[in-house]
Amino acid sequence: MDKILFSSLTGNWSTPKLFYDLLNAEFAFNDDPCPIGGSGGLERSWGTKTYVNPPYGRKVGIWIKYGYEESRLGKLIVFLLPARTDTKWFHNIILPYAKEIRFVKGRLLFGDPIDKSKRAPFPSMVVIFK
Repeated sequence: MDKILFSSLTGNWSTPKLFYDLLNAEFAFNDDPCPIGGSGGLERSWGTKTYVNPPYGRKVGIWIKYGYEESRLGKLIVFLLPARTDTKWFHNIILPYAKEIRFVKGRLLFGDPIDKSKRAPFPSMVVIFK
């Protein structure tokens, strides 16, 4: 299996299209502050219905905190995140403030849906702030 999947060489995992389409059908997003490789999303206000798949790395907590703060302005913020329930950001921000946490069954397949080697080496969750 590709070594990069098990390393911190990349924190960018593009959302599987069908997975995003299902969430978008439910929530009708009008913003995505961090398309692949994007970092400018923390330097601007987010939309009223924002989808966030932040870079998965040491700074993911900064994205989650910013998303929570944006939700306090009456916005809907939906995150796709690694299900790392042992982290400070999970216990300090998500557990006490998320409206809903949905754990994804199985492992998401990022990138090309034909290439099964791109299956995430981690479980995922959808976190909803409102």
